[in-house]
Amino acid sequence: MTADAARRRAIWQIALLSASLLVLIVISAASVYMVERTRSDSARALHSAEVENQISLAQLQMRRAESAIRGYALTADESFVADFDEADKQIGPTLGALGKLTIDNPVQQRAFKQMEPLTNQRFAEFRTARDLVRDGKIEDARQYLKSSSGREQMDRIRNVASKMRKEEGRLFRLRTEAADDSQSLAAIVTTTGAGLVIALAGVSIFLVRRSSQARDDAEQLLRDINVNLETAVDERTADLREANEEIQRFAYIVSHDLRSPLVNIMGFTSELEELRSDIFGRIARYSRAASGAPMPPPPVSDQATPSDSVELAEEDKKLSEEFSEALDFIKSSIGKMDRLISAILNLTREGRREFNPVRIDTRELVEGIISTVAHQASEADAQIRVEPLPEIVSDRLSMEQIFSNLIENALKYLKPGVPGDIAISGRNKLGFVIFDITDNGRGIDEKDHQRIFDLFRRAGTQDKPGQGIGLAHVRALVRRMGGTITVSSELGKGSTFTIALPARWTMSRQGKQQNG
Repeated sequence: MTADAARRRAIWQIALLSASLLVLIVISAASVYMVERTRSDSARALHSAEVENQISLAQLQMRRAESAIRGYALTADESFVADFDEADKQIGPTLGALGKLTIDNPVQQRAFKQMEPLTNQRFAEFRTARDLVRDGKIEDARQYLKSSSGREQMDRIRNVASKMRKEEGRLFRLRTEAADDSQSLAAIVTTTGAGLVIALAGVSIFLVRRSSQARDDAEQLLRDINVNLETAVDERTADLREANEEIQRFAYIVSHDLRSPLVNIMGFTSELEELRSDIFGRIARYSRAASGAPMPPPPVSDQATPSDSVELAEEDKKLSEEFSEALDFIKSSIGKMDRLISAILNLTREGRREFNPVRIDTRELVEGIISTVAHQASEADAQIRVEPLPEIVSDRLSMEQIFSNLIENALKYLKPGVPGDIAISGRNKLGFVIFDITDNGRGIDEKDHQRIFDLFRRAGTQDKPGQGIGLAHVRALVRRMGGTITVSSELGKGSTFTIALPARWTMSRQGKQQNG
């Protein structure tokens, strides 16, 4: 091989290696960007749903307060005052939360600044009516509540709330479309990257085969030469050295570039693992040949590999070790990326699923879930107690996912060496069903009470498998069904997850959730 031919081959090899590295960098960067973009779009869509939930909660408290005051004015029954006081106590934090959630939206902020004073004024009127009844001026209180200004205020509040819902519905649709576009773009990036890597793999295989053919020709020529043996050996050894260097370079390309995104990448990684022993065994044997040492015989056993029978040079040993470490890192990174992308896709698919409200025997549903984790509970030395649970009209699959996640989490994070005690209870309250899932496990630090519901966020010691998806999924399902979920916990003292869901969830409520 002439110097010019060797130089051209080296240039081609360097160019191919550079292109391969560039493709991998672009694919990796694009994949990370698309994951982050999809997560961000999903978070914004969930934000819109949370805003509508707060609007609904504020209106619910307003109706609750008005009903309680009117009942008090009609009957003078003090039990109505307790309901009003509870609504009066909650309306402030609810409006505060709504204001914080809409602070990034000027349109919603303007609507909120109209809604807040109207709501506060209406509650002030309710308090005035309450005081009139307590002073014995019942008829005055009734006339005060019947005034047209009160109805006008309620109409204005409803109109403002309706505008805010429409705005959030518009934002939700835009954000959902953005999330779908991100997923489509991610699929395009994955497909394009797979094609490029496959093309590079084909070129690499071609060059490796060409180098192997050149090596075979050199060996045949060495066997035929009887004159000027030393000169011929030196010449062919140089050719072999160049061929081996080419094999090393293109083996590097194969090891780093035969990785199509996700599943395709793992397949090429497995192929590289199968090629490793043969490549480094050949490197070792031909390195010995280049140094004039006698060639060792090939391995006799089918299970022996060239690298088992030939001792590698120090630099080759180091290269072999680095090669193995790179493969492990690739597989680990692929696995993590695959799990994260799969989790997001599953979460977004779940967000688009049509819910089907049916009457559910909650106790039967929970006991069915417990039976599936009975072995896990036995291993953890834990008992799961189910107290009387009210029936509910809701989506059965979503209810199964919610309770499965919370029960499995309770079992997963029990305190070692302490018998587990998990209790599930429920009650009806004001048209809602309240479920409590209580355990005596590790507990959760107060600063992490909100963090645990965020996508890919986990709290405490990370000694259990998981991706930080479960509780985020639970919260998304609960909110979509018009409910709320909260946690009460201290480190070392167990946790209680409380879920409030409408007792009779209908398709009309689903439409509001999907449009908001």
